[in-house]
Amino acid sequence: QAQVVGYLAKSLSLDSVGFGYLQTTFGVLQLVGGPIFGRFADQFGTRAALILSCASGSAFFLLMSISTSIPLLFLSRLPAVFMHGLPGAQKVITDLTNPSQRADALGKLGLCFGIGIIIGSALGGSLRVSCFLPLTYINTVLINVSSSVGSSQSGSVFSIREILRLMKFPGVMEVFIVKVFAGLPAGLFLIMFSIISMDFFGLEAVESGYLMSYFGVLQMVVQGLVIGKLTKSCTERTLLRLSVFVFAGVGLGMALMRTVWHYCIIAVPLVFAFSMLGTITDSILTKAVPSSDTGTMLGICASVQPLIRTVGPTIGGLLYKQFGVSSFGYLQLVVNIGLSVYLLKNKIPLREVKSQ
Repeated sequence: QAQVVGYLAKSLSLDSVGFGYLQTTFGVLQLVGGPIFGRFADQFGTRAALILSCASGSAFFLLMSISTSIPLLFLSRLPAVFMHGLPGAQKVITDLTNPSQRADALGKLGLCFGIGIIIGSALGGSLRVSCFLPLTYINTVLINVSSSVGSSQSGSVFSIREILRLMKFPGVMEVFIVKVFAGLPAGLFLIMFSIISMDFFGLEAVESGYLMSYFGVLQMVVQGLVIGKLTKSCTERTLLRLSVFVFAGVGLGMALMRTVWHYCIIAVPLVFAFSMLGTITDSILTKAVPSSDTGTMLGICASVQPLIRTVGPTIGGLLYKQFGVSSFGYLQLVVNIGLSVYLLKNKIPLREVKSQ
């Protein structure tokens, strides 16, 4: 649905400013809901959390499918506050694996989501052309969780104090800062991609869908094959530095790209850096907190992308309008050079455990 929502908004005569508000609304809801969902998973178990996520997703897509006006389109965003399937699945993985196997297992989980990206992107682009647009939002939810994870019923579902407590554990704040800022410029670019793909690359919906399927293939290869091998031979500190360094190189490439073929080449290190950064930081952060708080920590991690989606439309729209596509690349380069220097000079305390 992410690849056709721009076309749906356009068909409803929603201008670029209104589309920015739509994306910001979605980002704010997910930003608020991420930590709440994580805390809910810690207190009531993963099964209940996944059921809540799937129910919210069903409501989200149902409302999307009947969005024949702009108010309905905005209303369809509301269920997104609890639509956090990936953190729920990650919670299951962290509870069922030991720390030495966690990064590899999280990478393989990303492989499954990559398959979804491939099928969903290609199908979404094709249905947009051949069928009535709202049909692309039909959502079928199948849930079969083998076991429910033990939970604690003490405390409130949402507590700012709990979030601040987790941030005080050694290394958590430092790694979280890197997680937020390393991929921020590229994230701004991807938020604006539905507009950039039409204006800069001149792509139609089907072509944009195929491009995202290509991203899905890359994600499958990286998370299913590459990350697992690297976690067995390198420490997480090394892989964290590597992902930031690759992001800097991606920034230079984005600043120089001119065609969609250039973007296809840049996509290889871009997907590697995004996948490596996300997997390694999630692994590091869940190891840094008690096992009873991993759901909350994953919920906080899941709020990074909504945070970018919240500020992204405004900042990304300004950068694109005033400075063009290359501005995203130069910003990416500068930010990650700074983070590379920060990681080299500062010894962030990590629980270094290689995958066996």
